Amino acid sequence: MGWLFYTDRRVKTYADEKAEIARLCTFETDTRKTVLLKACKVGSTWYAALRLTNIDGAPVEDRTYVTDADGSITFGAVFLTRYDEGCWGYKDMEESAGPVESRAPLSLLALLSELKDPDSYAHAWRQRCRDWAAIPDYDEGDKIKLATPVTLTDGSTCQIVTATHYRRGGQNRRCYRIEDTGGLVRLSKASLAGSELLGSAKSEASPVLAEFFAGRSANDAPP
Repeated sequence: MGWLFYTDRRVKTYADEKAEIARLCTFETDTRKTVLLKACKVGSTWYAALRLTNIDGAPVEDRTYVTDADGSITFGAVFLTRYDEGCWGYKDMEESAGPVESRAPLSLLALLSELKDPDSYAHAWRQRCRDWAAIPDYDEGDKIKLATPVTLTDGSTCQIVTATHYRRGGQNRRCYRIEDTGGLVRLSKASLAGSELLGSAKSEASPVLAEFFAGRSANDAPP
């Protein structure tokens, strides 16, 4: 299925999006009905857990999912979303269709029914979601060794960094100090996959950033 955009622009806010995702995930036919159990937005993508039941109460038979004890199955769905000239649009797919976006939280995955085929697209998608969730969220001052060196825009590389922050727009933004040069760099979460914590140094303020700026000020000072 391709993208569908709402030209009436009725979807404008996060609350509007959530309500529309809930509406799209709730439907009923003469024989079956689906209800939304949980929806989470990560970036511009919505992840949903939908429970499917038979109207007559008979167990749902499906070639992809193992039927739960109550006779239902619960499957995952992915909704890619974006705005185009103020119009909200979405593209949806079921987890067994092989979606690329795979950052559904573990709390949502826990709701899904077991899979019959360990080699299915859905199994691979769930594992990618778990792999993403396993990437550490480091604290201020943590010293980290990346799994592989990261190449920077100037062609240099870095592998050992320390988590710190800088301020922009009145907010703290995560960055990392390079061990070899003392420079600051932004790293994507994906680049932290497989990384190793070398040392922890939790603190309210950032001694790393203070050291960096102290050094820069000394270098900038007139002779």
